[in-house]
Amino acid sequence: MQCDYSAAMRTLALNTVPPASPGIDQKDRVVLDDAAEWPAFSRQHASDRSEWESHLIIEGMHCAACAYSVEHALRSVPGVTGAEVNAATGRASVTWSDRLTRPSEWISAVNRAGYGAMPATDADAVARRGNAQRLALWRWLVAGFCMMQVMMYAAPAYVAAPGEMTPDIVHLLRWASWVLSLPVVFFSCGPFFENAWRDIRRQQVSMDLPVSLGIIITFAISSVATFYPHGWWGEEVYFDSLTMFVFFLLTGRWLELRLRNRTAGALDDLMRRLPDSIERRMASGEFERVSVRRIAQGDILRVLPGEAFPADGEVIDGETMVDEALLTGESRPVSKAVQSEVIAGSHNLSSAVLVKVKRVGPATRYAQIVALMENAALHKPRLAILADRIARPFLIFVLLAALGAVVYWWPTDPARGLMAAVAVLVVTCPCALSLATPAAMLASAGALAKRGILVRHLQALESIAGIDTAVFDKTGTLTYDRMNVVNTRARAGWTEEAVLQLAAAIGRQSLHPVSRALAAASPGTSVPVGKIEEVSGQGLVAETVNGPVRLGSARFCGVEAPASVFMQVHLADAQGWLATFDLGEDIRGDAATAIRQLQGAGVAAEILSGDRWSAVKRVADALDVERIKADSTPQDKLAHVQNLQQQGRKVAMVGDGLNDGPVLAGAQVSVTLGQAAPLAQSQSDFVILGSQLRSVPQLLGQARLTMRIVRQNLLWAAVYNAVCIPLAVTGWLNAWMAGLGMALSSLLVIMNAARLARMEE
Repeated sequence: MQCDYSAAMRTLALNTVPPASPGIDQKDRVVLDDAAEWPAFSRQHASDRSEWESHLIIEGMHCAACAYSVEHALRSVPGVTGAEVNAATGRASVTWSDRLTRPSEWISAVNRAGYGAMPATDADAVARRGNAQRLALWRWLVAGFCMMQVMMYAAPAYVAAPGEMTPDIVHLLRWASWVLSLPVVFFSCGPFFENAWRDIRRQQVSMDLPVSLGIIITFAISSVATFYPHGWWGEEVYFDSLTMFVFFLLTGRWLELRLRNRTAGALDDLMRRLPDSIERRMASGEFERVSVRRIAQGDILRVLPGEAFPADGEVIDGETMVDEALLTGESRPVSKAVQSEVIAGSHNLSSAVLVKVKRVGPATRYAQIVALMENAALHKPRLAILADRIARPFLIFVLLAALGAVVYWWPTDPARGLMAAVAVLVVTCPCALSLATPAAMLASAGALAKRGILVRHLQALESIAGIDTAVFDKTGTLTYDRMNVVNTRARAGWTEEAVLQLAAAIGRQSLHPVSRALAAASPGTSVPVGKIEEVSGQGLVAETVNGPVRLGSARFCGVEAPASVFMQVHLADAQGWLATFDLGEDIRGDAATAIRQLQGAGVAAEILSGDRWSAVKRVADALDVERIKADSTPQDKLAHVQNLQQQGRKVAMVGDGLNDGPVLAGAQVSVTLGQAAPLAQSQSDFVILGSQLRSVPQLLGQARLTMRIVRQNLLWAAVYNAVCIPLAVTGWLNAWMAGLGMALSSLLVIMNAARLARMEE
């Protein structure tokens, strides 16, 4: 059943004001609850097939309090086991059980809370964000035009000497200002009032509630003075201040919206790389255009120039150039010929090719990258969580401070008291505080993604900025993951070809670079082997017709090996030593530069490897690394890193993700190279897609700059509130200055963070 779930989501997302009935339209419910459509915007958990994780775009959020409200609404739905919302990106992750709930139910819960929701992968999401940005621009333009006219009418009252203007002219100008304020209040201020009314209904507080109170109080005071100029209230009107601070607020919000969209651009660009349809070869040999969701493993696709590859596959006909920059970090086009691997999301540049599909959907490298980026966009750093906790109590403090200003000034000057309250309500917005950390870290995550560095946990940016020691795995990290068998020695009665075929048959069952080198050395006839068990970090045990055979290190195989400049792997059976293979490996071209740059940044470099000391020493000498530890099991590696940490060192572990799970998890921060292991199984905080070691010092520099920007933002937010609150309470800060200060505070934080998006080479 092919359903247009996008249309249903679009309908529900527009319902930002809850309908009179708590239910939703039955047609929309059928579309949203069709299980065949869930994979389009959700992922199924591997451990429990009834558990799903869906990613949403939430509309109508402006601060941390809004994110809390959406999280609360989602978690209140029976069957929703987890929800995480990031106000800075406007994204949410929902974990739910298909035994207890359906998407329509938790989407409706978001709508009832006063917000819109739609799938993060929905093709209409970009268009909707564009429409929202255009509407915000219209509100800003109306407020700006009316503000200029109101200021023009208010100017004579400021410059005229007493008695120069007759009362009827003064009254006429005030009526004109009142009329011009109506579009500002009832159109431009619409989002403030809608969100404030939602807060009142749900008995909660967000930044739009104090702002709306300030606007309403100012407009009410000025309207009363206009209608009854000789009444008890007095003759002062504040239409100029009203329109001015609304204009400033909308200016900040519109620019903030643009900068937020730009910050999320890397993820959006990545998620939009798959085409909607592709040409698939039918049994007759002709091609038909089908939806990408309908392709399956084994299909033959024709990918035209300018199209993106919809799945991982192998070229079976034709030659072309492919752009893989956003997926692997490789900036130059890559040549692809017959038998070349292509990855989903990369772009065909030059000519049409036929591709046989190998992996589709969540199994593709593209889907794993998207999952990592989505998780990073939702992750809340420690400093951001702290700011979120402060934001809601701070808003309550704002309301109490405004009430205190009214109480203080009311006996002597009620008008001044109310305007002081307005200034307090408007100026003390916690947006700058809430955005200080996530805006900076998300901007950096987007910049790093464009360089082929994926951030799995935003908190890791803070961790890696403070490291003083970088520990490198050797094989597949400092050296290329490809090796060559340069020499073979066998026991008497065995030929070199025979032992190599046996080793290759066992090695084909492992992803380790050594195993791949042995398999590549004997691609021909294979020896039959039975059950194979891999012992992490040591080797393989295989059942053969002659009994168990071990392939791995000397210690694992129970043999003594003489010192050698080459890396050695051994083969042993029940009789003992069977064969030894010498393998040569090449040091990565950028390894020396990367380590030199890290050392220049004050980070000590070490090599930690399970290989023989002589082989590790050869690489260390070439890279000018003094501290090495060889012959290490995974447990030895973890113990070494823990020992460094006990000495007060802050350690980053850089590895290929194979056999290094414990030490990657034990280090303060971990970095893996994306080509070596499945991304979804990586234990790392960062994944370098293109395996360029020069990305490690780039990552360190970007992280340190990020934390410098975060500290600047937090300092600004603290100083701004500490200075402005007393000025507003005492009446020294009027309404339009408060609006300007609020807009500039949030805008300054966003613009300061946006500098991080321009990552240097």
